Amino acid sequence: MKADFIVHNTKQLVTCASGGKAKKGAAMQNAGIIENGAFAVKDNLIFAVGKSGEILREFEAENVLDANRKVVCPAFVESHTHFVFAGNRFDEFELKIKGADYLEILENGGGILSTVRQTREANLESLVEQSRKRLDKLLALGVTVCEVKTGYGLDFETEMKMLEAIARLDKTHEVELVPTFLPAHAVPPEFKGNENEYVKIICEEMIPKAAEWFENSHFSEVGSQKSEVGSRHFFIDVFCEKNAFDLEQSKKVLETAKGFGFKIKAHVDEFTNLGGARMAIELGATSIDHLDAISDDEIKLLAESETIGIVTPTVNFNFGSKEFADARKLIDNGCAIAVSTDYNPGSAPCPSLPNAMAIACRYQKILPAEAINGATINAAFAVEKGLQTGSIEKGKAADFLILDTHDYREICYEFGGNLIDGVYKNGQKI
Repeated sequence: MKADFIVHNTKQLVTCASGGKAKKGAAMQNAGIIENGAFAVKDNLIFAVGKSGEILREFEAENVLDANRKVVCPAFVESHTHFVFAGNRFDEFELKIKGADYLEILENGGGILSTVRQTREANLESLVEQSRKRLDKLLALGVTVCEVKTGYGLDFETEMKMLEAIARLDKTHEVELVPTFLPAHAVPPEFKGNENEYVKIICEEMIPKAAEWFENSHFSEVGSQKSEVGSRHFFIDVFCEKNAFDLEQSKKVLETAKGFGFKIKAHVDEFTNLGGARMAIELGATSIDHLDAISDDEIKLLAESETIGIVTPTVNFNFGSKEFADARKLIDNGCAIAVSTDYNPGSAPCPSLPNAMAIACRYQKILPAEAINGATINAAFAVEKGLQTGSIEKGKAADFLILDTHDYREICYEFGGNLIDGVYKNGQKI
């Protein structure tokens, strides 16, 4: 049988195969390894997966890639980022070293609000070019699908500018972007003490305008030049936290988003348990993110739901914290967990998912198989792309990595370097 492309002679083909659903609990320990594995690609999609001998007997192709006994795994999916922004927060980095905490910096006009000022001042072209460099880093570290949020505008004009920047990057960069609208990231300084009025503006003006923007954007099309089996993706998110948005405000934002037909996400339990996890799960959130302070009852609810829990160990590492979300407990209780960098200018200036995986193994006590499933198939389901990418299975996009190692566990064992030898999107080396 004729194929367009064959990959063979792997030491380990790490498929992360899941049978069309996110991996929960004990299933996360199965990375779907095929020794000396291979796969065939037709029309940019994986057509068959098996042992090298089987695939080479059944298929022929002009384009045949010998993996030279290296590891091949799915390309990484980054499920939670804020990489579109202007400027930097170097001064705050030093303040944190001296002992200032995140909420203290936020209360004094720093944190998110510092980046808001710089992003409001940047023009669209500057914002795109600054963000493109960060996206290049993500690609070099194995990411081919990346969720990215707005949230550094906190006014209509700048939030829309951020959406336009995301659209331009998606059209011109090799990485496939999934946009998330996050005007409820922080309360802008002009609404301090009048938070409910800002929430009203988000719900009555900003979300409707974002919906109009989405319908007129290329993101509203089913399928794209990057994802032949793509679908409509646009999320609304909220930061449910002390000094950000309370439970009632957060629920109002997410209910409004659902009213416009959008998928929803929520930052919850990063510092304080306000009940946001339960609220978001009950509203059908695709993911809830951070989970440091999630309760036992909410863990049980998460395990029983289709919602993905996203942990962001790079945030805790960046804070110099000894406390991390209890990913071990979450997995052992049957939750589906994804691992993310939360790449952003303040709490996690880290573009490396391999580093996030390495930290998660050490501080959150998850196994390398759980980490790689969390950065591939579960991350894909966390952005509603689990049926299109995130694993090496028949019908999926041929998005994969070649790792310069003979054992996939080395990507978590070694940290600070880059074992990625090749990045492929839809069967094309990028």
